[in-house]
Amino acid sequence: MTTTPRSGRQFTIFSDGYEATIASVGASLRALTFQGRDLVVPFDADAVRPAYRGATLAPWPNRVVDGIYSFGGVDHQLALTEPARGHALHGLLAWVDWSLVSTASDRVTLEATIPAQDGYPLRVTVQTEYAVGIDGLTQTVTATNVDDVPAPWGTGPHPYLWAGDGGVDAWTLSLPASEVLLVTEDRLSPVRVEAVELVPEFDFREERLIGETFIDHAFTSLERHPSGVAAVTVRAADGHGVAITFDERCPWVQVHTADTPLPETNRIGLAVEPMTCPPDAFNSGVDLVVLEPGESHAAAWRISAI
Repeated sequence: MTTTPRSGRQFTIFSDGYEATIASVGASLRALTFQGRDLVVPFDADAVRPAYRGATLAPWPNRVVDGIYSFGGVDHQLALTEPARGHALHGLLAWVDWSLVSTASDRVTLEATIPAQDGYPLRVTVQTEYAVGIDGLTQTVTATNVDDVPAPWGTGPHPYLWAGDGGVDAWTLSLPASEVLLVTEDRLSPVRVEAVELVPEFDFREERLIGETFIDHAFTSLERHPSGVAAVTVRAADGHGVAITFDERCPWVQVHTADTPLPETNRIGLAVEPMTCPPDAFNSGVDLVVLEPGESHAAAWRISAI
């Protein structure tokens, strides 16, 4: 009988008051603290990871509608991993046990290769490095096309940020996005991009209380610092909170209030997911990365305490 936890091998890294634990299944951020304070909603090492919590999403984030897309003149059908809505959700590596490349006290690098398969008959090797330092936890995802034909690519993380007591309804959100991707109510399929000023429930350009607002939407047209970095922040009533920052390689960010039918998980954390492309980019082509044979692409984001 195996003694490895259900979430895989555990790698704990620490520096400058930050401590993170990475689980090898899905290269998942299982826990992150600053001076003992949780910054993400954790899960137990021996649990089956709930709701993609902390997973690394590749070769696409979010959904491919109906699991159907065309690329290079060929039609493809992906497995429907979101059966209730009939979509292919969050890529192909979220349940793969990633291999260790290297580790040190303040960083760990894991790797997995997407095998050619029905729906994605291509081989892409993906490395992710988690590193902690004075500025927080930085995750970098680097994909390399090891096949002999081009490959569609997108990536992002899936952390559930935790600002403090009170849950999502009691927190304030700052989200510097002037556009939101509207979706269908039943299946969350993309409809159109709209200015947030026309749908004010999604306008968090000025920090304000989340309250009972339901959010499971992608945002874009982000206001950025002169360095090119955008920051999404969430704060509890006591002023403590957490920020996630990312540069132009992620022109989109998905935000989800984690609404579930179970009281113990309902709205306990705010999913904030920087993305290199929007939902269903395999069909729309919007901001979709196409990796030529031998080509690599990297994206990164950072979670920091407030």
